[in-house]
Amino acid sequence: MTPARLLGRLPRGYRPLLAARGPFRRLLPALAVSDLGDGMSVVAVAWLALQLAPPGAPGLFVGAAVAVHVLPGALGALLLGRWLRGLPAARLIRADAWTRAVFLGCVPLGWALGVLDPALYLALLAGSSLLHAWGGSAKYALVAETLPGEQRLAANALLSTSASVSTVVGPVLAGVLAAAVAPAWLIGLDALSFAVLAVRAGRLGAPDRPSPDRDRVARAPAADAPAADAPSGEGPRVLRARPELFGLLAMTWLFNLCYGPVEVALPLFVGEELHAGPGLLGLYWAAFGTGAVAGALFAGALRRLPLWPVLLGIVAGHGLAMLPFGLHAPAAVPLAGFALAGVIYGPYNALAFTLFQNLTPPAALTAVLAFRSAVLLAASPVGAALGGPLTTALGPPAVLAGAGLAMLATAAVATALRARRTKPAAEPRAYGRA
Repeated sequence: MTPARLLGRLPRGYRPLLAARGPFRRLLPALAVSDLGDGMSVVAVAWLALQLAPPGAPGLFVGAAVAVHVLPGALGALLLGRWLRGLPAARLIRADAWTRAVFLGCVPLGWALGVLDPALYLALLAGSSLLHAWGGSAKYALVAETLPGEQRLAANALLSTSASVSTVVGPVLAGVLAAAVAPAWLIGLDALSFAVLAVRAGRLGAPDRPSPDRDRVARAPAADAPAADAPSGEGPRVLRARPELFGLLAMTWLFNLCYGPVEVALPLFVGEELHAGPGLLGLYWAAFGTGAVAGALFAGALRRLPLWPVLLGIVAGHGLAMLPFGLHAPAAVPLAGFALAGVIYGPYNALAFTLFQNLTPPAALTAVLAFRSAVLLAASPVGAALGGPLTTALGPPAVLAGAGLAMLATAAVATALRARRTKPAAEPRAYGRA
């Protein structure tokens, strides 16, 4: 099948995005490669932590490893804004990619030399995440810099889909390779994937000059936003001026906090409750990722979605899908629930980022998204850190099902708070101007 025919078979929302040879399309394959590397690390980081854990504290050390793999990115977003907030998106992507490549590349090196102890492992994981909030936000800032408003939901959906595909292929690949090589070498492959991204971002060059229509779409303020733009880098001020974004950020933080214990409890659930190895752990993550791919692609193909009903439904539905972990049923039952959780979760990030792109002044977008990443990066690691002692005290099934109950409570509280507000004239939708 020719590329033109293949493009013609895609949903209409994706066709103009993939037909244009702009910076986003040129960088997308390298972003997908780095996502695949991180997908492998979902299994490799936790499994290597289990091998390095001090005697008698596997849950605590796995929780610490998962936390430090992402938590320093929040500090980097808050402390390095003075130097990084004015950089173009492509430079931020490159800086984060090289940082990740160097620090993660030292993990297999330390393993080969026999010097990789628990403290060094945590230090290398921490260093690798220092700029990751900026690199992650820069991907979505690149969408806003180079694409018109009507293509942003589809572009955001492709980025979310790439991350979801990585949780399908990456863990399965890691589970297969872990039977032949140590998990430290899998982390080395993650480092190599970010080296590929760094080289590609360095060759990207300046963004294409926007057309007059694109420039008008990018610079027009949202209909319900304050008239005055906030200065670049003042993420909290922008969020205070836009209650819709502040409320979404607060709900997402709680959603991620509830999810944090899952990353600790799931490896222990597979290893201790099911008495299985990394292959089955990879299958669980692959089931979640397959569902998330389907959900994200579906969202990107749609033209309009009511924002808050969908987001509240995602949080509640994800919580319901986690409850089978507490039933002590055969492994296939929670596996099916985890796959359904992925389907439900799939559209969440694409919808959330589209709203941020539409309601944030262009000059402040990278800094606002970095601040958003900093706030959210603190949620899942805190949940993971809590997941260690909770899993030790209650057991993996109770923690996994409890995470689902906490998500249901989050959705209920958010729904109640929304109901107390004056009903807007029109429900914001994730397309064009929200």
